[in-house]
Amino acid sequence: MGEMYLKQALERDAGHEGAIRLRNLMNSGDGAATDDSDTGFDNDLVQTQLKLQKLWEIRDSADLSKSRNKRKKKALDNSNDAFWAQFREDNGAAKSKQDSDDISDKSPEDIYNVATQYFNSKNLVYASELFELSCQKSNAKLSPACTNAVYLRTNLCDWGEAGIGFEKDMNIIVQITKAETELYRFVSNVNEQVKRESGLNDKMVRKEGVIQWKRATSVHPHMMLGYPLDNEDVILKRYVAESMASLDEIRARLDDDGTLRDRPNDLPYSVEEMRKKFAARHRIQPEQGQKSNSTGSYEPIRVGFVGCGFNSKAVMYLSQDMFRFFDPSVVEIHIFSTGAPDHPLFIHGAMRGVDWRQRVIDNVDYFHDVRQFKGDHIGLARFIHEKEIQILIEWDGYARQGERASGLMALRPCPVQILHQEFLMTSGAQYIDYIITDKVVSPRSLDHLYTEKFLYLPNHFFSKGHAMQKEVIPPSFDYVPKANATKFQLGVGSPQENACLSSNPLGSKAGETEVSFVYCNFNKFLKHNPETVRSWIRILEGVPNSLLCLLENPKEGIPNLRKFVSEVTTRSDPAMNLNDRIHFLPWEQNPFDHQRRSYSLCNAMLDSHPYNGHTTAQDALYAGVPIVTRSDGNDMSSRVSTSANKVLGLAELNANGINHYEEIAIRLGTDEPWFDSIRTKLIKTCLQRNPLHPYWDVPRYVKNFERGLRMAWDAFLDGTPTNHIEVLELAEETGGTYETELTAKESKRKEIKTNRVMKRRQMNSEL
Repeated sequence: MGEMYLKQALERDAGHEGAIRLRNLMNSGDGAATDDSDTGFDNDLVQTQLKLQKLWEIRDSADLSKSRNKRKKKALDNSNDAFWAQFREDNGAAKSKQDSDDISDKSPEDIYNVATQYFNSKNLVYASELFELSCQKSNAKLSPACTNAVYLRTNLCDWGEAGIGFEKDMNIIVQITKAETELYRFVSNVNEQVKRESGLNDKMVRKEGVIQWKRATSVHPHMMLGYPLDNEDVILKRYVAESMASLDEIRARLDDDGTLRDRPNDLPYSVEEMRKKFAARHRIQPEQGQKSNSTGSYEPIRVGFVGCGFNSKAVMYLSQDMFRFFDPSVVEIHIFSTGAPDHPLFIHGAMRGVDWRQRVIDNVDYFHDVRQFKGDHIGLARFIHEKEIQILIEWDGYARQGERASGLMALRPCPVQILHQEFLMTSGAQYIDYIITDKVVSPRSLDHLYTEKFLYLPNHFFSKGHAMQKEVIPPSFDYVPKANATKFQLGVGSPQENACLSSNPLGSKAGETEVSFVYCNFNKFLKHNPETVRSWIRILEGVPNSLLCLLENPKEGIPNLRKFVSEVTTRSDPAMNLNDRIHFLPWEQNPFDHQRRSYSLCNAMLDSHPYNGHTTAQDALYAGVPIVTRSDGNDMSSRVSTSANKVLGLAELNANGINHYEEIAIRLGTDEPWFDSIRTKLIKTCLQRNPLHPYWDVPRYVKNFERGLRMAWDAFLDGTPTNHIEVLELAEETGGTYETELTAKESKRKEIKTNRVMKRRQMNSEL
């Protein structure tokens, strides 16, 4: 976000003093705000050829440990040439491409490393070309180069003529992952040594045994989120995550020079030993079924949240309000922040003084800045374990390579470990006990796609604090009239009047007619694919004079997307140029202004599939902008909006397939009374205050969250087999939160926190 702010500020004013100072600080590496690194590139793994080769040496030594594996590897290697031949460029074309490149004489591995450097410097186009060159020079056997090239082409909407190249790329992903799964995935019999070395809870290990991988797949889990795989292939997303989880801790011990550091013998921590330790402190009150400590008094659960995004990241925008409403008599909250705070200039400029990190610090019991453990997951595991954290909640998943606490969870620093919010897919880790979700997003019929057990929350699993933040302006039923020829102002004018900020929104029809309806999608291009964009084209064709408003993210992908639209529409109607009705917005540096744009610029959102809008979806919904989404996906990330619409009472916007998706969208744009009724119903949920609507009710969400943690902790202490948990609201709790309760809950938390601080100071002075 910091880099985006700099770019926009300097484009508008090359002499912007604050931006220049921040740029100089960032270039010097002094505590600068940095852009999200939520890509699929595992840069730590492949910074040098030596490091890559070292991993392969580890892999190969494991592969060849048994004669059966030798035969298996040889058989697969023999079939590689025939398999890869179907994906290679024409040899002449590849040679010409190499001859024109200054680095064509380098090895595939060296080219790979150069490509990674270009990616890190945000030169996506050249990085894509170099990864493809590395892939070709290796005869497609350096598979990470091939999959990275696919990933970047997806980011750039470089789908080939009429999308044919995208189909080929998806085939590459599927075939590579299937081959690597066959070669490198194996399941061990459950025994005490394997469980101990893998940091597993013996109550969690499923009948299938302990899953292990000899090498990580070439595709990164974050890449897989956006790939539309067939139902029979969607299991590959779990396999990719498994491979990452299986080797995450090993790779965290791999130095840049290729040295693999030893892991201490006492790690991972034993789940059974932790169970005995904590169980000895508790007893059960049979009449209440409630855990208490040895003195009979109720003891709050020590809950830790670990992540690198405790700054101006999306996860904080959505979730920082949770910490205002945790009941300190139920949970004691610890934050373990591996990332840096935002720079004061960024807070003052782009964020207009809003500091989410400081808000969290003000509300939680303990905020631990653990940047000193960067690159030392063993030290961080010991630090957290010594704090006797009972439940550890992971907030990074596999996003932000290089910043997240790689390898930490595999060392099992806490007896119960949970994945929540940031990475909406299975972790693939058997040392993660639960994933927080809901029954619509993750139905029991799809639990084979997850390694975790489900912790079901009611009223949508996704945390969102829009109704709690004074900076987020709720929508209104009527638009403020826009004076003729005035500049765009947030909150002024209808989406039709603002026309995606275009001076010529309908192209050749300018001046002849008015814009009828504005569809939007503000997701990254990574979430787009030919099938979805074709459906958007058909929607525009079905709603005369409608617009499609997109976000230029990344800007380099716009020519490819426009080229695809021209190719597809020209084939259906040579006289039609829908590109005139498709427009792009720059990224808005301030998150509150970015959210407000949805209200001013969009009549309806067309959701992405299979990778839904997540933060952008919550922004749109709280702007009173309904979302049309597909409900036929199996991915967790593909069902978020489906669940949201159901809770909001808008299930009629959930489509059972692409044809239904188009029908709903076209009806919204052509049936004005129906659209008005949908919009009115949505806005009413945003404005509802006494009580808050369940979708926007953060205190109610937190209460259910706490109950889920308590149920997970009780199950752990009891030693019962780990299973799915469903949190059910009591009848008296379904009324929701009233405004008077908000102040009372916050005051209670602050009072208890103050008392705890004073008590700690007194104890320290006595010592």
